Amino acid sequence: MRILLTAAFVAVSLISAAGAVADEPTVIKFSHVVAENTPKGLMAQRFQELVAEKTDAEIEVEVYPNSQLFGDDKVLEAMLLGDVQMAAPALSKFSRYTDVLALYDLPFLFEDLDAVDRFQQSEEGQAMLNAVADKGLIGLGYLHNGMKQLSASKPLRVPEDAEGLKFRIMSSDVLEAQFEVLNAAPLKKPFSEVFTLLQTKAIDGQENTWSNIYSKKFFEVQPYITESNHGLLDYMVVTSKEFWSRLTDEQRTEVKAALDEALAYGNQIARDKAIEDKEKIAESGRTEIIELTPEQRAQWVEAMRPVWRQFEDDIGAERIEAAYRSNDD
Repeated sequence: MRILLTAAFVAVSLISAAGAVADEPTVIKFSHVVAENTPKGLMAQRFQELVAEKTDAEIEVEVYPNSQLFGDDKVLEAMLLGDVQMAAPALSKFSRYTDVLALYDLPFLFEDLDAVDRFQQSEEGQAMLNAVADKGLIGLGYLHNGMKQLSASKPLRVPEDAEGLKFRIMSSDVLEAQFEVLNAAPLKKPFSEVFTLLQTKAIDGQENTWSNIYSKKFFEVQPYITESNHGLLDYMVVTSKEFWSRLTDEQRTEVKAALDEALAYGNQIARDKAIEDKEKIAESGRTEIIELTPEQRAQWVEAMRPVWRQFEDDIGAERIEAAYRSNDD
């Protein structure tokens, strides 16, 4: 009798243990490289909250900002290995996997974020989310940071002013060509190192959005910022096919709904913060903000247009034309 009771107890214990394991939430590790108070950081926090609400805590999002887990150069490899489940790298970071997304790096392609939205929500723009599917990655949506500005150790008013200067860039052949056409020196360096590189004068300048320039305090070590609005800094929220396939249909629907809502929230913040953070930088008195005249801007546009032609074959001439047409509202 004692043996039968012991066996029954063991069986019940195993069933209980199995149930406990089954009840543990599915964890999504969301890795990103910027501060919590940026559009990306705030979007990630909102996504965390929404997933918990929509799935009754069945899925748990853990957010790791400020490159705590991985930099953007390593996070996609880590995702394919299963070490993280979601990330939102800058679109430039996908250059190792596809040429198509380099479209978003082309200088002066989009006039403003309204044009970007029109293109990204179009059939062509949505199709580009699948550009890395053959590499085991799934694009789930776009997130704005904003239009990029140029900062430097000297005033930049016309293209010739950039000649000979060293600029930090993300890993992107397009961005490299963008500065080479100006006879400047582009240097591919991690985002986490930019402040120190500027502070020690190892580089002369960089390009970034107002929110990144403010949150990372680049304006404190750059005496001049040119409001060029010359490029776009956007991200693509991505997951691995392997992880996505492990979720049930219902879970995928809930997570995607949470993400879409969080992205709308983050994109509005990007617009608001561009205005607010520019004002804070101006009020600090630490740097001079240079506003280009229409004639000066036209010189920059003319100087950088050859970059479009250089990458036309890789990106697709029709795709570039479709993006450019989005400027017509």
